[in-house]
Amino acid sequence: MRLAIEPHAAVIVENEISYLSVDIPERGVVIWGKGFEVDKVGRLRWLDDADVQYWGDIDTHGFAILDRLRVWLPRARSVLMDRETLLAHRDRWGSEDRPARSILTRLTPAEHDLYAELVEDGLGERVRLEQERIDWRWVERRLH
Repeated sequence: MRLAIEPHAAVIVENEISYLSVDIPERGVVIWGKGFEVDKVGRLRWLDDADVQYWGDIDTHGFAILDRLRVWLPRARSVLMDRETLLAHRDRWGSEDRPARSILTRLTPAEHDLYAELVEDGLGERVRLEQERIDWRWVERRLH
């Protein structure tokens, strides 16, 4: 017997704290992508027809993970991984230990521009904003 899972919406988050905090969308699921383990999530065929949102850290690795997810789910949309969110939380920025410098081909133009700005230290040296540091009211207004 196989379990039929057919969510209409899915939110994939990068880390555990966000996974435990995010509201489940109506007729949907929240999935903990566990960073670069996102390939396991991408292989879930029952996500093929769902409206998939990906929320990762705003750093070079977060965009690399998003790019990797789109190998499996090319229609996945990023959420809370934009320049406005990053700049609104400047006081919560951290620093990446080893920024990625990969060529990412599956990002939207806006995602690519922000990724390039992070790679080139256009906003500061090795800037990163971990998703769990974003103001929760900001998240609630923009997530679903």
